[in-house]
Amino acid sequence: MTKQNPLLDDLAGLMTGAMGAARTVGEEARTAMQSQAARLVADMDLVNREEFETLKQMLQAALERIEVLEGEIEALKRD
Repeated sequence: MTKQNPLLDDLAGLMTGAMGAARTVGEEARTAMQSQAARLVADMDLVNREEFETLKQMLQAALERIEVLEGEIEALKRD
């Protein structure tokens, strides 16, 4: 039978504890960074995807209407 070395057992326990602590610190840092990023985005007053798509469609419709009107103006100039 092999004997267990108490020093190695203690060292293994310390390493396990240190790895658990490092994991916890990493998770807390990630949570803090996500919270800070969310706060930064909220402070920037950005539009959401739905608002952006609505404005994009409105702009496209306005540009198409401008092209039609420019064509009508050119036709009137030729007459």
